[in-house]
Parts: sequence; C-alpha cells; structure tokens
Amino acid sequence: MRSRSTKKSDSIECRHDGETGPYILRTLITGVPLSAEAEAGDKDIHITCVEFLDQNLYIGTSASELLHYVQIPPNPGDQASSPSYILASRILPAFHQSQKTGLPGIQQILLLPNVHKACVLCNWTVTFYSLPELSPVFGNTQVRPCNWIGGIDLNIDPKADVEDNVSPSATILVSLNKKIRLVKINETPRGLRTIDFSGSIISVRRDSYACVADERSYALLDVDRLLKIPLFAISSLNDPLSQSGVPPPNETADTFSSEHTNDTLLIKEETLKGQGSIQGTILNAAKTIRSNINIAQNSNIDGAVEGTQEKISEQDLSAPASNQSFSSLIQIKPSNTASPQHTSSVIDQDNTSLKLTKPSNFLKPHIVSPTPQEFLLVTGIGQNDPGVGMFVNLEGDPTRSTLEFSQYPLDIVVDGRGVGVEPTPSTVNYEEEGYVLASMICNENDFGIEIQRWDLNLGQNDNEKHWLRIPSEFQINNLPASIGLRSVTDVEEIYFSEAVDKLSLKRMRPFQTKFNLDESNSLHPKTFTSTTDESRDQLICEDLSTKQENKRIEEERQFSRRFGRAQSRIVVWSGNCIWWTVRNPMVLRLDACIPNILDKIYQSNKICSSLYQQLLNMIGILLNHEAKTETEYLSLAYLRQRAGLLLFLSSFSKFVCPVSESDYRKIENALLEGGIDPRVILAIIPFLRNEIDEGISGIWIHGGIKDVIDNFIKDPAPESFDLTEKTLVSDQTLHFLKRYLTAWRKKKGFGSIANEYEIFKSVDAGLLVVLLKLDRPVLACSLKTNSVRLELYDLVDNGIDCFERAITLLESEKRLYVLSRLYQSRNMENKVLETWQRILDNDLDIGSEFLEGEKIVLDYLLSIHIIPLIEKFGVWLAARNPKLGVQVFAEECSQVKHEPSRVLDILRSGASAAVKDYLEYLVFQKRHNEYINELIVYYLDIVTEKLEKSQESKLILRQSYESYRALRPPKPTYHQFITENAIQEEWWQSRLRLLHLLGGGQDSISNYDFNAVFKRIEPYGQELVPELIILDGRKANHDKALRLLIHGLGDYDTAINYCLLGGTGIYHPVSGTITRDTVPSWDQQVTLFRVLLSEFLNIEDVNNCVQQTSDLLERFGSWFDIEYVLRVIPDTWSVELISGFLINAIGQIVRERGKILTVKALSGAENIKANLELIGKINAAGFSIET
Repeated sequence: MRSRSTKKSDSIECRHDGETGPYILRTLITGVPLSAEAEAGDKDIHITCVEFLDQNLYIGTSASELLHYVQIPPNPGDQASSPSYILASRILPAFHQSQKTGLPGIQQILLLPNVHKACVLCNWTVTFYSLPELSPVFGNTQVRPCNWIGGIDLNIDPKADVEDNVSPSATILVSLNKKIRLVKINETPRGLRTIDFSGSIISVRRDSYACVADERSYALLDVDRLLKIPLFAISSLNDPLSQSGVPPPNETADTFSSEHTNDTLLIKEETLKGQGSIQGTILNAAKTIRSNINIAQNSNIDGAVEGTQEKISEQDLSAPASNQSFSSLIQIKPSNTASPQHTSSVIDQDNTSLKLTKPSNFLKPHIVSPTPQEFLLVTGIGQNDPGVGMFVNLEGDPTRSTLEFSQYPLDIVVDGRGVGVEPTPSTVNYEEEGYVLASMICNENDFGIEIQRWDLNLGQNDNEKHWLRIPSEFQINNLPASIGLRSVTDVEEIYFSEAVDKLSLKRMRPFQTKFNLDESNSLHPKTFTSTTDESRDQLICEDLSTKQENKRIEEERQFSRRFGRAQSRIVVWSGNCIWWTVRNPMVLRLDACIPNILDKIYQSNKICSSLYQQLLNMIGILLNHEAKTETEYLSLAYLRQRAGLLLFLSSFSKFVCPVSESDYRKIENALLEGGIDPRVILAIIPFLRNEIDEGISGIWIHGGIKDVIDNFIKDPAPESFDLTEKTLVSDQTLHFLKRYLTAWRKKKGFGSIANEYEIFKSVDAGLLVVLLKLDRPVLACSLKTNSVRLELYDLVDNGIDCFERAITLLESEKRLYVLSRLYQSRNMENKVLETWQRILDNDLDIGSEFLEGEKIVLDYLLSIHIIPLIEKFGVWLAARNPKLGVQVFAEECSQVKHEPSRVLDILRSGASAAVKDYLEYLVFQKRHNEYINELIVYYLDIVTEKLEKSQESKLILRQSYESYRALRPPKPTYHQFITENAIQEEWWQSRLRLLHLLGGGQDSISNYDFNAVFKRIEPYGQELVPELIILDGRKANHDKALRLLIHGLGDYDTAINYCLLGGTGIYHPVSGTITRDTVPSWDQQVTLFRVLLSEFLNIEDVNNCVQQTSDLLERFGSWFDIEYVLRVIPDTWSVELISGFLINAIGQIVRERGKILTVKALSGAENIKANLELIGKINAAGFSIET
C-alpha cells in the first residue's frame, strides 16, 4: 500500500510494503481451475464475478461456467491457519446460444439468502438455482435477453429472519432492453410491475427508490409511484441534448410476463438547465487531475442538479420514447402486452435484432449507496481519464463534495457506514470510517485498488488516497492485466496471526540472554545468594515451571486472538486468484508505518536522522489518536510503546543528532501512555538492569516489544551505539529516566497494574540509582537549590518498596544520611541513631548533608519515647558535645522525664565532661540545692587545675586586678569588669559561675561547705581575691573582707553593697533571692559602714580618699553618727569636704527634734483630753458621804 497524497505537513512517508494503508489483501483462494476443458493459460478465460454466502464460494468465469466451492474450516487448534476450499461442483448455466462470438460468460451471481435462491446472469440469460448446492429451480424458467439483475433493497438485511407465518420473499429488478421488471421471488417468481426504461444496465435500490443507468446517463426511479428524475451523463462527451434513445444490443421483446395494473406510469424529468454546469465541473476536474495525477482533493460542483416533479398531461402519453430527453415533463407508458405466467417453461424470442456497437467513449456506469439516503455515481471523460464521484440524495440533489479518482474506475464498492451517519440495523456492526474502493489498471504492471474516504467533507481534512497494488505474479501468463472488485453478500472472518503475535504477551528474560553491552557502568551488583545471572534465572525458573509458562503463553494468545479477528465482504480477483480486501488492523497498519530505525542504525547520519524524525512525527500522531474500542486501545498502547522504545534506543546511536529535551519529553509521553512495563526500560540501561525484580511470574510484554528488545540485545555491531559512561550517565538521559520512573511511581495503588509489587520495587530501585547518579557532590551552600537532592529525600521519606535493595545501594554509595532517612520512614529509631553515630564518628557526611548533625540528633532524641535509646545515644552525644547532650535530659519538651540521679550516674560513667553542665542545669534552672557542693567542686577543680598548670592564668588574674584598680571612678564593679572582658575559656567561665554560686546571696545556695571551699581557695589567695572576700563575708570576717575590697581590688561599689547586704549576694544575686530575713539589721549595717569609713580614710591616694569618703558620707550619711564622723575625720580636712554630710546630718537632727516636739504637743493634748473625760465621769457619778 502506498499513499498517493501530496500532503506534506502531517503525512508520513511509509514503507512501501503493502501493509501501511487502510486495507490489505488476504488470500481467499488461489489456482482456481478456470476451465475444465483446457489449461487456463491456453484460453482467454478469466474470472468474471464472485459471490460468498455461508462458507460457500461461487465463482463465475468467462467460459460460462459457475464454480461452487465449499469451505473447509481450519484446524481449531491452529488459529493461524486459513480455511481451505474444495470444488463441490462446476455448473454450465443455460443460456440462449447466439450466433455471435465473444460471449461474456457468467455476468452476475445474485444470491437471495432469505428465500435460498440464486439468480445467475449468463450471456444475457437469467436462470434460477437453489442455495447452497445450486440445483435448478422453477423448472427451466429463464429470462432473456437481460442486461442486469439486482436492485435488492439495501435497507433490508438479506439474511434477516422473517416473522412467523410470513412467507419469505425477495424483490429484485430485472433490466430488459426496453423496460425494467420488478419481480418478487419466493416459491415462484412473480412480476409485480413493469417500468418503461430502456437499456438499463445497472440498478441500486433503497426502499422504493432506485438509481439506474443506461450506457449514457443516470436516473432516479420511484418504483412504487413510478416517477423518474433524470440525472447527468456518465461521460461528459455525451451531449444529453443529442440522445436519441437507440436501443441497446440484443433488443427483443420481454419473455417474462407480469401481472400489473393499468395505472399510468408518470415520470417527471428533471430540468436540464444545470446539466451544462455539471459537465463543466467534470471537464475541469479532469484537467486538474491530469495536471497533478497524484493530488487527491475534493472538488465542488459548480452547478447543482435541480429538478422538480410535475404531473404530466394526457396529451404526452403518446410521446415516443426517442423524444423523452427533450421534454421537461415525460410520461412513460407501461407495457400492455402480457403473456400467461410461466413456472417451468422458456419462451424463445427473436434474437436477430441488430447489435449496435458501443460508442468509443463508452464508460461503465458505477452506482453505490454509502448511506440509506444517498447514492454515489461516477462520471468522467474517458476510460484513461480521471473520474469524479458525485453524491445525490433520493431527490437527486447533491449532498456532499465530489470525490476524484485518479483514473476512471473499473469497479467501485463502498465500505463502512460513515462518520456522522446514523447506523441502521443492517449497518450497526459496520466500521464507522467510510471508504470507497475503486479498481483500476494503470498499466500492465501496475493495477490495483485506489482507496479514499467518502465521509470526510472538504475542510475537515485532505482526502488522502491510498493505492493497494494487486500482486502481478498471480496474473495468468500471456493475458492482459485484469482485476475484479465486488462486495459479496456474506462476511467472512479473517484471522491476523501477525496482530496476535504483536499484541499477545510473551515473557522477557532480561537475565537469561547476555546483553552485548558493557555492564561495567553498573552502580553496583545486587547481592544474591548466587551472584550470576544464570543462577538467578534458575531460581526464578524453579518457581515458574516450563509447564506453567506454556500455560500462560497459551492464555495470552487466547486473550489476544479476539484482537486479531476482522470481517470483510469485499473480494478482489485477478487471474486465477481471489483475495479478501480487509480492513488493515490498526496495530499492523501503524506498526508498518513506524520506521525500524534499528535495522538502519549502521547507515549514514543523514538516513538515521531522517528515520529519527519520522519516529518523532509518528509518536505525535499516536499520542493525538483516541481509542474508540478495546482493540484500538490495546493497539495504541502497543504502538506507543514500540515507537517510544525505538526512539529511546535510537538516541544511543552515534549517527543520530543529540536528542533535545523536547524529544525526550515525547519519548516519555509515548512510553507512559503506552503503559510499557518500566522494567523493560531498566533492562536497556546496563547500570539499572540489576535493579529488576522479575518476581515469580516474570516479565510479560507484547510480542512486538519483545522482538525489539531481543534485536537490540543481539545486535551484532554494538559499536554503532554510543554506550559509554558519558552517554549513559549524561544529564539528559538521567533526567529522562528520573521523570519517567517518577511518573510511574505515581501509579502506585492503581488496580489495573499487574505484578504491582515487583514493578514498583524495580521502579523504586531504578529511580534511587538515577537520583544517586544525578546528586553529585555539591557545596553545602547550594543544598537549598539542589532539587534532585530534595527529590531523593522525598523518595526515601515517602516509602520505598525495595527497602533491602535501597540499603545496599546507599551503603555502597556511602550516602548514610539518606540511609538514615530511609530508616526513619520505617520508624527504625535504633538504625537511625546508629547511622547518625557512624556519620559523626567517622566523618562520613558525603555531600555535606549532615552539617548540623548533633543538633539533628538532639531533636530526634527529644521526639522519641524509647528510654534505653535516649540514654544510650544521649550519653554518646553528651560525650561529643556536653552542652547539647545535657539538653537531651534537661529539655522540658522531651517526651520522657528523667530522674536527675539516674542521669548523673549514666553521665559519670559515659560522659563525665557533661556532668558539670547537667549540674549547672539542676542548680541554676531547677534550683536543686543538694547539688551545689558538687558543682562548686567541679568549678574549683577546673580553676585550680588551670592555675596549677598555667602561670599565664595567674598572671592574667593579677593583671585584671591591676587593670581594675587603675580605672578612675566612676567605674563598674569588678564582677562586671571581668564579665565584660571575659576570656572564652572554660576555666574563666567556670570561675564566673563559681563567683555566682559563692556570692549569690541565697540562703539555699549558701548552704555549702565553707571550710572545704576555703581550704581549696586559700593557696591561691593572690589570684582568687573575690573568692576570699566572699568566704570571709560568709564567716563574718567583715573587716578583712572590706579591707580586701578597698585595698586589694579597689571595688568601692561592691564594698558599699557588702555593707548593705551584710556580705551576702554581692555578685549578681539571683532575682528574688534577697528577702527581709537575709538583710542585716540596722545596727549591723551601721557597724559595717563604720568599718568601711575607716578603710576609706586609710586609702593612700589622698584625692581618692577624700572623694570616696565624701561620697560615702553624702550618700549614706544616715547610717553615721555625726559625733563619730567628726571624731574620726582628720582635723586637717576642710568642713567643706563633708559639708554635704553635715547639712544632711544637721537637717536630720532638726527634723528629729521637730518630730519630738510634735510628739510632746500631741501627748499633752491627749493628757488634757484624758483629764476632761475623768472629770466628766466623776461628775456623772455624783458624790457620796462615807462614814
């Protein structure tokens, strides 16, 4: 089959192997013995007509013989075999012997299944037979001379069952020389009526409407109302105005009598004003096709045949037949001659009338009816010129755009009910697409069938033509090329074993056949009990025996057989062979259009690139095609799989240009839409083949797909493929595989996927390998933008079917953090923590994925409930990072509450460095006072050990004192000074914490062992001055403490606080710990301030002494007695230096005296009030005399 369309944009240049068109030939019978008397090659004998009904084949020959073949069904066990035919009988139908030579032989075989009769037209004589054995019936009844028998109502299924109590019958049209007889055949033939129409040679009927033709023109007849509408000429060279009604050959009187009424046959001729425009259309179309014989286009009719039916007057009844074409209103008078009805006799007629020679421009009329409301008629100029198909309705009006034939056809048939045409009971099982098939002989070596759609209106799509060539090797030698085409009565089922082979599932064994590919690129081999492919396949075969596999193969073939069946009622013959012309199954037709690029992969770059582009175009067509039936759905799935697979394989060819991203997308869509088992794609890539899980049942794919894979595997020249590491692991290839496998993962849970577990296990493993190859080591800063890594995390986080295999893959690639996420997805807390421990202990953070690993471990430990794991890995984390590790046991958000004593025990045994941090948590945050002594001991150990081992630390402390003393007032306290200038070393921070504990000012915190601490600190008295001050204050040795504060540190503000607080809480006490009970009494504060004043007066620097003493007296003068101050102040000081104190003190004295006077006055008033009350009570009591 070859395409005869010149359409460039959407057409595909198919291989010219006869399998790419809408129809193909399948042999019905070959080597038909055309003559029983001599060899077929010795005489000009050929097949003239063919019919088929109920497995009976009837063949008519030009030797006036009728061959009856009976079908022998094929072996039921071998569906691929075809039925055979045996010759049952060879019949010589009776006919009127003419004196002339060149008889046509068997002209027609008309089967009437509902009445089990057959009408045979042989040499213009009709005889009748019974079906199926062809025994003569109706005695020796014959009809002659007859030009045509037919006119069966196409609206009635000839094989349909009739109602009960109704005698079956069939009505046919018999075309005689001067009339058409309407004959009803049941038990006997009976003429119904006669239609006066001369020379008809073909008729097609729908209900009461018949389209007929003579040798010059077409016409429409209403056989019930006896109306006629003339149409147009068959050949545009035949001027309708010159038609003279010359009788056809063998014109004699009718020999078949009929009973009819005396009703007048009224026929109205269509107006002829449109005839000229129709002829012009035909001539123009012929010129167009001549100029471009390969262009298939629809042409519009410039002039429409418009006619009205009018009732004719009585004076026209006698109008001669020769003048019918000149009148717009014509009456054809029914025949009044009648003969007695005959049942078994033959009435011979004078057959000596002149046989006129056909005109040189004679064209065989063609009439078919594609729909119940339309007829398709063919017109043209000459036999070797193009033809035009015109559609008319039952009223003779044009209905569709015209069809164009490259050459005036020999025969035409239509197939399919047509898109948009309502199905009828007789066409409900027909294919929807409507085709018209026209047989042609271009030359001796090129004859066949031109095929085009008839149901596509202009503007929807270009009407592409196809050419189905008849094999010339079957033509009989020394005879001119001949071809016949016919639509037979019954349909035959044709079995396409090729389609079944392509669609049926077959087992693919990826590990049995050795790939001719370098498998060194494999990421890592799978670990099996046996590591060889042969041993693994042996293990699988142990589970699936050969018997089970054969059973599965047979089941698949049985399932696919229904997709390999087709029906046809169109036969074509040439020479002594007959073929079925059957719809080409989609799977074969489009599969033949897919260029097998692998066959030409070794050729030039230009050839491979061209085939590659054809594949791309084919994929586009397949993706846009929508399936309407189950067969089409399965076929499209297979075709998309094959096209996508071939395109993907061809991308590895060295001769194909680099594949673009858009092309990879098309490949992906084709494979996904086709639903190919993803394990097939994995089998192609060497480093993914080990990820395939066949399972017990194995991998079953379409036979056509398996052939592609096998051809690729067994490729004899792998050097034609670029299967290097660079190609197989290129970003484009890997991203394609990533998208494809990711799309497959989204199908999880679909019930329509067989072997779901094995498929998705393989998909997950393959996708993991691809993502690991794509996720090459990157900088930590690019982690957020690394989408591949995020996809890798998403894969392992959301569940992966190949769990054990994933562990092996990740271990081999040392991607331990991804492995930990895999364990997390399965809630395997122990494995997660062990993996993180390996990463942190061995520094195995490939790709910088675990940058904040310790913090991640902490958060995870806080989120779980398993106490043994928390303690185990909490201690491990505390040993690595004490501060973080302690939070495992200290955080309030932890899912588990820990006993401090238990935590201290496990920390002492496994992470001693974290004990101090945990004690700090207990003391400072939880305020567990019982752990103060232990914490102080830790601090002292750290500080004293540092001082013992490092002279530099001692020097640092001494320099800090000197630096602080050198500061001029106002200055911060010493504690603020060392805090703001702290050294980021553990011993310095521990000393600050120690000062906090020693001088915190809390009764609860102050309950530590002073003596033990003092013994530890005393040897370092020169370095640990603040600590000694605090301890002296705790022992009430206030004079020494204040002396050290004033003269040792020069911390005057702290000294004042010391006096106010009584030596407690001088170093940033914890808020809320100073209570009324802890504050010293007024007398104690007065005593301490007197000591402080004495120390201020002993400051060596006179200016500093005067300033600090004046400030002290001015700010805290109320704690000093003026007489005491005046007594201790040196006489050399000016009154001015203590004027502030004196003013405040004298003011205080005055205020106190005023208060005393006020109190006295109030007391006097109260005394007077009391006296008055006493006098009042005495008066009230009166007086009495005592004797």
